[in-house]
Amino acid sequence: MQSREQVIELLQQVREPQTGRRLIDLHFIRDVVVKEDRISLTAITLDSQEKTRSELDREIRQTLEEAGLSNVHIRIREASESEKSTIQNEQDTGEVADPVLTKGHAVGMEEHELLNPASGVRFIAIASGKGGVGKSTVAVNLAAALARQGKRVGLIDADIYGFSVPDMIGVEDVPSVEDGIIQPVERFGIKIMSMGFFVRENNPVIWRGPMLGRMLRQFFSDVEWGKLDYMILDLPPGTGDVALDVHQMIPQSEEIIVTTPHATAAFVAARAGAMALQTDHKVIGVVENMSYYVSSTGEKDYVFGRGGGAMLADTLHTKLLAQIPLGIPDNHPSEADFSPSVYKPESETGAIYNDIAAQITRLHMESK
Repeated sequence: MQSREQVIELLQQVREPQTGRRLIDLHFIRDVVVKEDRISLTAITLDSQEKTRSELDREIRQTLEEAGLSNVHIRIREASESEKSTIQNEQDTGEVADPVLTKGHAVGMEEHELLNPASGVRFIAIASGKGGVGKSTVAVNLAAALARQGKRVGLIDADIYGFSVPDMIGVEDVPSVEDGIIQPVERFGIKIMSMGFFVRENNPVIWRGPMLGRMLRQFFSDVEWGKLDYMILDLPPGTGDVALDVHQMIPQSEEIIVTTPHATAAFVAARAGAMALQTDHKVIGVVENMSYYVSSTGEKDYVFGRGGGAMLADTLHTKLLAQIPLGIPDNHPSEADFSPSVYKPESETGAIYNDIAAQITRLHMESK
């Protein structure tokens, strides 16, 4: 099996189309991950033309295939403005910038302390096959439950098109900037970062895939997270660009798949789980949301059917972490710690989230 260093060595002669310089010299080969028979990487180009990007993809793929490497996932993106500016400055001055010292121009995961597996941070991505199943509710309540256990928790709202975490968790502040570094907003002991902090008046985000990946990378590299035990990632539903970026940037991330009890919802959610498994991410469990409604008489009414969560867990060869009832938190706007979507720890649903958090921390203690 090839190593990361060997893959980089194989790509020494691949050149950036506009400048003719080697991608390796420009530090435009990123996120190289080698796992068994699969290789994934990101390549950056200054050219926005689709034809150029396709040709670069083909050249990298052919180079690796000639070395006997066929199962390769390549992500091609356009350079950011700061990356373009760095290259332009190099051309103007004749000096090559040190990538470690150049803001927003990291060579790969190892240079972001948070993303380095040696940091000890446990990444848990909350994923779903489609929207509307309560994925973000699970993300914010799991983060709150872990924080109640004394864990140092970060929460990234990576659902960049459908950001909702700031509103759900009751955040009214916005991040501050100190010495050029973004300070995350803190609530319920959780450090939070979301696209919602940077969009005015709930306007839509109309971005292409490469721009989404760039923003996600900045959430890691340009934010002062401090020491963390857990980073919860609220992914967009489905298997699109952001999910692919997360799989490449954080190969050590684990996933929880959220579904409803309905068989069709579970069938769709299986795609998100299959994507995680295909990229060697461990699915640590399934959460079945909206499992039942408790009537005033205490009877359980299975509004959306039964069995979807268990079926999905069985398909993905993982465990069903919890079945969460249909409802909303019994919170009042006059409360000092009001939030629309975070359940109190003493509530029935809050206790379920406490149990999920306990299962996760127990799993990680056993794996040490």
